[in-house]
Amino acid sequence: MDSQNTSLFDAQALEAPAELASALAPPAAPGHFDELRGIATPQSTPRLGTPSQPAPLYDAASVPPAAPAADETDLAPGEHAPLAPPWAGFFENLGPGGFDDLPRRAVSLERQIRDNGVTYNVYADAAHGPQRPWSLDLFPLIVSPESWAQIEAGVQQRARLLDRVMADVYGPQQLLSEGLLPPALVQGNPGYLRAMHGVKPPGDTWLHIAAFDLARGPDGNWWVVSQRTQAPSGLGYLLENRLAIARQFPQAFENLNVQRLAATYNAMMEGLQRMCPAGQPPHIALLTPGPYNETYFEHAYLSRYLGVTLVEGNDLTVRDQRLYLKTLQGLRPVHGLIKRMDDQFLDPLELRPDSTLGVPGLLQAIRAGNVLVANMPGSAFLESPALLGFLPALSRRLLEEKLQLPALPTWWCGERAAMEAVLPLLSDCAIKATYPGDDSHTSFDSVLGTRMGQRALDEWAGRIMRRGDEHTVQSYLPLSQMPTWAQNFDRGHIAPRAVVLRAFAISDGPQSWRVLPGGLARLAGPDAQIASMQRGGSSADVWVQTLGEVDMTTLLPSHATPASLARHRAPVTSRAAENMFWLGRYTERAENAVRLARVTLDLLGGEEASSRALLHWLHQLAERNALVPREVPSLPKSRRVFERVLIAELGDVEHGGSVGFSLSCVRRAAAAVRERLSQDHWNQIVRAEADFLRRSAEQAGEKGEAGYESGAALRLLESASTALAAMTGAQTDRMTRDDAWRLLSIGRHIERLAFLCSTLAAGFETGAVHEVPGFEAMVALFDSTITFHARYQQRRDVATLVDLLVLDGDNPRSLAWVTHTLRKRIAKLAGSAPGKLSALSYELPDPDTWTLEHLCEAGADAQYRGLLDLCAACETAAYHVSDAIGTRYFTLTSESLRSVGA
Repeated sequence: MDSQNTSLFDAQALEAPAELASALAPPAAPGHFDELRGIATPQSTPRLGTPSQPAPLYDAASVPPAAPAADETDLAPGEHAPLAPPWAGFFENLGPGGFDDLPRRAVSLERQIRDNGVTYNVYADAAHGPQRPWSLDLFPLIVSPESWAQIEAGVQQRARLLDRVMADVYGPQQLLSEGLLPPALVQGNPGYLRAMHGVKPPGDTWLHIAAFDLARGPDGNWWVVSQRTQAPSGLGYLLENRLAIARQFPQAFENLNVQRLAATYNAMMEGLQRMCPAGQPPHIALLTPGPYNETYFEHAYLSRYLGVTLVEGNDLTVRDQRLYLKTLQGLRPVHGLIKRMDDQFLDPLELRPDSTLGVPGLLQAIRAGNVLVANMPGSAFLESPALLGFLPALSRRLLEEKLQLPALPTWWCGERAAMEAVLPLLSDCAIKATYPGDDSHTSFDSVLGTRMGQRALDEWAGRIMRRGDEHTVQSYLPLSQMPTWAQNFDRGHIAPRAVVLRAFAISDGPQSWRVLPGGLARLAGPDAQIASMQRGGSSADVWVQTLGEVDMTTLLPSHATPASLARHRAPVTSRAAENMFWLGRYTERAENAVRLARVTLDLLGGEEASSRALLHWLHQLAERNALVPREVPSLPKSRRVFERVLIAELGDVEHGGSVGFSLSCVRRAAAAVRERLSQDHWNQIVRAEADFLRRSAEQAGEKGEAGYESGAALRLLESASTALAAMTGAQTDRMTRDDAWRLLSIGRHIERLAFLCSTLAAGFETGAVHEVPGFEAMVALFDSTITFHARYQQRRDVATLVDLLVLDGDNPRSLAWVTHTLRKRIAKLAGSAPGKLSALSYELPDPDTWTLEHLCEAGADAQYRGLLDLCAACETAAYHVSDAIGTRYFTLTSESLRSVGA
């Protein structure tokens, strides 16, 4: 740290002197543990009530005594408090820029998150649309080795306990018969799946990933607030957090002995592979609800990091009680499934019949023991907050151990004694739904009694008395406060924010778990005590310090044989293939629409617009390609109205065929295959759509004639053309030539062939090509102006047009080149022998049979029938091939691909 910043942190005194104090926001409210100083703030007695008369099934011994007020320092507000050793070490290792460099790092972090495309989708977030940038604080939550030892032991023990609870509930059900669990919280919970009773999971393990939300109380100890077992989120986001924050503070990250994460992920994958019921090596996939899920980013991120196939429900099918992945090569067995969706959506045959996210017959395959699912369906009842109060007794019964990590005192009001005991304590508690998110029961967001007046408390008491079983009351614990960086323009300050730590227990083998040495810290919003990403909260990286050596394990394999490399080549799912196909088609369609709109506006603004043949041709093309609605007055009759409508329709995303609509379709198709696109490619797509729609809206908002000014529209189209050129460059030069890319290319060339054929045919039918403006416009629409004039100088006859636009095998926009390319790509996609075409390839006309003489021969009616027939045949074949590809590779209904691969 340079000389001007050395006064901020005195390594000897470990104090926060005046310079740092000035950067700190007002001290946290009384009753919190201050992570920065490692002490409790004054008057910090926690509100941890104890039932006066414990409920019959509630374990009174599990209720911890009220923690004494912390008085380690007796500091009055405003005094310079000593910094906790981890934070003193962190600030000492900021680097040369020291404290003054934090504003720059905050801006760099925000840019990094944005450039990496890290998003958390919030359905109701109108300000940012469906994808909101992930919110990450500049400072990490630092956990000392002593604190982590408590967390690690407690979380591992609770994972073992919950797994054994599931084994009993779906097996002998002794806990229910012995009265240790109330039936209403198990069989009365919609998350309990009767279809899973009697199932024997692979490796005798029900839970492979369990998350526990922890809060540090004023006494400095950690408490369990809630637990997640269905599809706990965070394992992908915390990896991105780690990469981002370690990059901002590399010196601190190294010197503080922060434990790495890769070894735990590696152990999880090895454990899943060992427990998979069949297959060597087993094929494991990650099941996602799709790109509209709020945590889809981490689904794609995790699939890449773990090296597993990202799949949606319609990618999978069940045949003969076995699970298969639909790929371009047919059906491939799936032996393990990491699910990232709630249980009720997994199988529409046995669970929610309206679910379009799951796999029909999946539960049947699970019961047959043919697929491992992590986590096994049926764990949702464990997430009920009411269950927390019964776990101490269950631990003594199942593990013969006392719980090492306590949970906050929790009362399930379905038992009269518990309800009567807790009603007088509502003002000091949180009220939660027993069955959160369930439509058949009362569901509501958690509320804090500390934030309510007496009237509101009385209303809640009435609700609890009427429907006690649907309400759970939990003691209120003031969340600990960690330092965060609040950026204000080019400056900032340190402000305390309430924090909840999500810790993860990961199965590394049958009946064996380890705790990820880190986690996801969730920060409450300003002046809030509920840490929720949906309510404007943010996240922080978690640095767990170790006293021993840092584990440098990596997921990169140390060695690989040719056979293993071949085995690990990622399959192309039918869904991914279909989205790649349409990504190609919509990219080409957007390019065609932009080029056609530019040519049309250019001609309408020039002197050549007096030709009726030219106007008829342009109107026919604009209407056929949906650039204008069919009811618009014809171009020869009302040029000005046509032009205004064309400009107005450019950014209409509701109008199929508009440039804005095509760009939106490109973005949606790309979002569905986000894991296959580079970050630069994805950013180009998102920016192209956003910029075009923004500028279109700005132009439409201008008053009067200015809103329909063709010059501004042409500049907008030119910008879109540049963006599309960058996209197609990424697709052409920066993607691996696998079957997914071939389908993208096939989609582009099908769209190109159909557009060029219809454009050429209409030009000859209307006679526009026989006039100079129409001739030049035709060459421009084929994007061949420079080549044409360089080769043929001033010649403008049918022979030169046909030679370049139809027969030239070196022109990527000629019909011959496009058709040749399509035939070769389809042949390679179908797996034909080298140099041989497939049957589907023969659906397209053979360019080697085309001759200039035949195509340039005019009939008695002065029409070029050979050329028109060729255009019609190519266009028809393009759409027929498109339908055949969909049938054969996307829906897998073609007989040739119905066989099951080994």
